Amino acid sequence: MDEKLRAHVLKRDSMNTFMHYNFNEQAELEQDYAVCKLDIRPECLNPFGMVHGGALCTLADNAAGMAAHTDGRLYVTQSSTFQFVKNQGSGTIYAAARVRHRGRSTALVSVEITGDNHRLLAVAEFTMFCVGSGVTGEQV
Repeated sequence: MDEKLRAHVLKRDSMNTFMHYNFNEQAELEQDYAVCKLDIRPECLNPFGMVHGGALCTLADNAAGMAAHTDGRLYVTQSSTFQFVKNQGSGTIYAAARVRHRGRSTALVSVEITGDNHRLLAVAEFTMFCVGSGVTGEQV
C-alpha cells in the first residue's frame, strides 16, 4: 500500500467520531486488511459484565470499513451478518478484517474478533457499498 493511500485512509478514520466515541482504535493497516482494537472499559460492558454485543458489532464494522477503504474509494456498510461465539469482560479485543472480493460497486469483507489468547469471540461478513471515488479518481 503506497504512503499517499495509507495517509488518506488513516485521515478518514481519524475523522470517524463514532469509532473514537466507542473507544475503537486502528491497530494495523495493509492493502485489503485492517485490524481495530478495543481496550475493554466499563462503558463497553452489558449488565452481565461482558462486552456488549453492539460494541463487538461496532468494532467489526469499523475494521471492515477500514479494510474496504484501502483501495482509496469511499464505502458504507450495505449489509452484515454476525455470529457470536464467546465473550469476555476485560482485556483487549481485536477485529481483523480482510477483503475477500472487490467488485465495481461492492466489497465483501470477512471479520474475525478475537480476545485473550487469540480466542475466537465472533465472526462477521460485511458487504460494503462504494459511494465515491476518494483519492483514486476512479468513477463508480
